[in-house]
Amino acid sequence: MELFLNILKTALKYKASDIHLKAGAPPIVRVDGNLYPFKDFPRLSVDNLKEMADFMMGPAQKEYLREFFEVDLGYGVPGIGRFRVNVYQQRGSLVIAMRTISFEILDLKTLNMPPIVEKLVDEQRRGLILVTGTTGSGKSTTLASMIDYINRHRSENIITIEDPIEYLHRDRLSLINQREVGFDTTSFALALRSALRQDPDILLVGEMRDLETIEIAMTAAETGHLVLSTLHTVDAVETINRIISVFPPHQQGQVRLQLASILKGVISQRLIERCDRKGRVPAIEVLVNTPLVRECIADANKTMEIKDAIAKGHSIYGMQSFDQSILSHYRNGLISFDEALRQSSNPDDFLLKIQGVSSSSDTSWDAFDGTAEKAAEKTASSSAKTEKEMDIERFGK
Repeated sequence: MELFLNILKTALKYKASDIHLKAGAPPIVRVDGNLYPFKDFPRLSVDNLKEMADFMMGPAQKEYLREFFEVDLGYGVPGIGRFRVNVYQQRGSLVIAMRTISFEILDLKTLNMPPIVEKLVDEQRRGLILVTGTTGSGKSTTLASMIDYINRHRSENIITIEDPIEYLHRDRLSLINQREVGFDTTSFALALRSALRQDPDILLVGEMRDLETIEIAMTAAETGHLVLSTLHTVDAVETINRIISVFPPHQQGQVRLQLASILKGVISQRLIERCDRKGRVPAIEVLVNTPLVRECIADANKTMEIKDAIAKGHSIYGMQSFDQSILSHYRNGLISFDEALRQSSNPDDFLLKIQGVSSSSDTSWDAFDGTAEKAAEKTASSSAKTEKEMDIERFGK
């Protein structure tokens, strides 16, 4: 398995977030959101893929793959790294997709999280906090950092339910038990239901996938536990609507009231390429459940007003919208003008803010207004290297 281990070492050397192994193609990695082939490695064969998959899987996982044609697992190599792995089948041959997981859990400040995220984790002892975003937006990393913060600052009984286990936590001030779906338990819902009898203070649910899991998680938050989880939604409004829509229509009114009561915050994130090509920076939307927000959640006709409440809630509650976060990164010279405009939710309004145009009644951007004379200069000199040069530098000629 020397070839396989060399692939993993090389991927980590270039700080790849994902590794794709497919018969007939060389290893392909994702770095800063872009896919690159390893040009100095041979094209992989069907036998290569089978040997690599067998090398990572135990008997139970091999049986699961034979029955369902795909399997999730966590895989670690001492001295190299840890990976979240999905083995699946296409056109009769195996494909392996691997997500790299750092042994080190970065703190919230290092992840460029706004101060309100740390405050939410620090102050809340019950309720529901959600981290949302698309696949690969860093949700698992943020959740791990939140659990690590609690572990370092207070004594709690923490139970995590994950599929698969990604970051490994050591007991510090808190007691942490990590359960993996498929090996330590059969489902999120069953593990979550059992966890309520295991004296937890904090529950981490890797993903709220179905009605039963969402229902139990909300009940746990309502009965005095702090529940952390994720959803594949792009912002706070979609998150609230997604949770409500899972329930039958005749229950949705009651669920709105329940969610308005237990929700403490929604952290939505997306990753944006830095203009200096040194990785990506997170754009973060943060919703804090204020009295106004509770009213907007409870009343379906007012839910869309949450976007405006977020934008105007920075100075008092620490909330921020995606566009406010993006503007801050642009003015700090971290992202280019074109990227900032492309990623913004409202490009026309965003352009006016960059140009310094605002009405006297516009308070939603006040905390993010400031001097930006050097921003364009910084972004203009973002990188002298072409894509080809970057490719050669990273992956060989």
